[in-house]
Amino acid sequence: MRRYVILIALFFVTYFISSAVSPDKVIGIWYTATKDSKIEIYKKGDKYFGKIIWVRDSVINGKPTTDINNPNTNLKNRPVKGLNILKEFVFDNDDDEWVDGKIYDPRSGSTYSCMVWFDSDNHNTLIIKGYVGISLMGKKVKWTRIKKDIT
Repeated sequence: MRRYVILIALFFVTYFISSAVSPDKVIGIWYTATKDSKIEIYKKGDKYFGKIIWVRDSVINGKPTTDINNPNTNLKNRPVKGLNILKEFVFDNDDDEWVDGKIYDPRSGSTYSCMVWFDSDNHNTLIIKGYVGISLMGKKVKWTRIKKDIT
């Protein structure tokens, strides 16, 4: 009987350890919700960041699309491609999510507090939640992992 209890305990410990999210699982290339840009999420030190590596309309009239909606007039001429839009996320082991970060929306020129987590156990869909103030409010969008980049 004691042997069965030990086996059951080992099963549960193994299950819960294997179901925990690896913090680096978020690293990769992701389509935004509208699929008009790709974001590369990477790690620097113990924090996670994301930059735009592809934009559908990255060149208009022979010139790179710029950050025209940025409230800082000195930044309005910088190209959108290459912008770091996810900044300084840390992984929360208790909730299996990346928190305490910021997201910049070049469409509006606004920066929001943000948290990120996987939609399911397959790790191919991210939920990005930007908010002002408390995280109960805000907007959620889904990003899709790009398995093989063809551009």
